[in-house]
Amino acid sequence: MLSHHKVVFDPLRRALFVADVHLGKAATFRSLGVPVPAGTTQENLDRLSLAINAFKPESLCFLGDLLHAKAAQNSELLGKLMLWRAQHAEIEMTLVRGNHDSKAGDPPAALSISVVEEPFMLGGFALCHHPQQVANALVLAGHEHPVVVLNGKGRSRARLPCFYLKTDQLILPSFGSFTGGYSVNPRAGEAVFPVV
Repeated sequence: MLSHHKVVFDPLRRALFVADVHLGKAATFRSLGVPVPAGTTQENLDRLSLAINAFKPESLCFLGDLLHAKAAQNSELLGKLMLWRAQHAEIEMTLVRGNHDSKAGDPPAALSISVVEEPFMLGGFALCHHPQQVANALVLAGHEHPVVVLNGKGRSRARLPCFYLKTDQLILPSFGSFTGGYSVNPRAGEAVFPVV
């Protein structure tokens, strides 16, 4: 089930999937002298809580890039993440290691988030960060931050995050609120589902 929360929910397994949260990205940019707004970490965690409250999952899988960079491993961010994790202690959480996670380092063990490599098999799903083909499985992945441009009357346009469905892959939109996006142009047999 695709959701406007920018997550996928599997009701059979009571599993929630989310990609590219990129916690600490804004703080990383600010540490480099780039003036960007603060508060995105708490905003992202609050939106994750809304998705959890909507679906009541038993498990949550991050499809890579939970943390943006090593600079995200600071006491302020980790304190917020620890508090958020405590609020959802009953949910089993797994991180499929993405390219940013490899640089940022694994989340602290106290967060009780299992870390696995891609592809991580779950029933008929191959849970990945990077879109790829896995035999006899539907790949759920992130990494590309897909967006679609919709043209309206006159010169009106909307650039929206989207789910991008290929033959054997479902690429999730970036969950993080400060992550940008890559415009996709679906081919025959592919589909996009904009998030509005």
